[in-house]
Amino acid sequence: MTRALLTFALLFGLASPALAQGVPAEIAAALRQIGPVIDPPATARLYAPLQPREPFAGMTVTRDHAYGEDARHRLDVFAPSARGPARPVLVFVHGGAYVAGDKQLPGSPFYANIGAWAVGQGMVGVNLTYRLAPAHPWPAAQQDIGAALRWVAAHIVEHGGDPTRIILAGHSAGAAHVATYAAHPELQPEGQPPLRALVLISGRYDLQLGAVERTTEAYYGTDRAAYGVRSSMAGLVSARLPVFLAWAELDPPTFPAQALHLAAALCGAGRCPQRLALPQHSHMSEVYAIGTADTSLTGPLAAFLRRR
Repeated sequence: MTRALLTFALLFGLASPALAQGVPAEIAAALRQIGPVIDPPATARLYAPLQPREPFAGMTVTRDHAYGEDARHRLDVFAPSARGPARPVLVFVHGGAYVAGDKQLPGSPFYANIGAWAVGQGMVGVNLTYRLAPAHPWPAAQQDIGAALRWVAAHIVEHGGDPTRIILAGHSAGAAHVATYAAHPELQPEGQPPLRALVLISGRYDLQLGAVERTTEAYYGTDRAAYGVRSSMAGLVSARLPVFLAWAELDPPTFPAQALHLAAALCGAGRCPQRLALPQHSHMSEVYAIGTADTSLTGPLAAFLRRR
């Protein structure tokens, strides 16, 4: 995100300077040194020491529930140890440029940090893994999200969750997959309870906007004539779902451009999303910070989710 774009976001209420106070000064300096690139290992080294480690107090984590036949059709459930009223469910879809990624990165607290944070906010957390391009191109990930949501609808009561209150969240390619799923009703399972909201963090929503990377082509194909239909822009405008839309100052330029483009389309339809530009954060730090004292993202996100 350029300084001019950040200034625009601040002036028009898309970000608050106070939010940047959540980023520890030494981490902010390190992120600035890394720059506007996607560098998971270097960013993970900054935030991993701040994350709580398992076993998490007050919650039960059950891993690798099979929601389909493929080896990657697996999901983890984060639930409170003590049962009470049924809780909303936050389903998180990881990124990885369409060709990589997993719900749990080996030897790290990511992305268990997101499921654990959800429990701390009065929800049940679900992290899922899905099939990857190029072996599984469009719409395989959407089919997998649908299958995972079928599993959630059928089983989440056993873990203290409410299957009628599902919020679907994604980061990077995961945000693109979530947006595409929500935008295409024909890819959604029949009889599935409607989603309550979407959380989209630094994703791609209009394939016709900007340059297209090879990994994007690996999933959506090389036929640019199909990109309009396979994009999520028009469908998200029609979906009428509450949307939380976030991006980072140190994102590669594609991501803030995509977020502002989607925000403009939704606002033009009279359904402005909640928009959050994250000063001092990068593409990976925005999600690696979830569950720490750095509440740049989680403070506004928690407030959004409490209204669902």
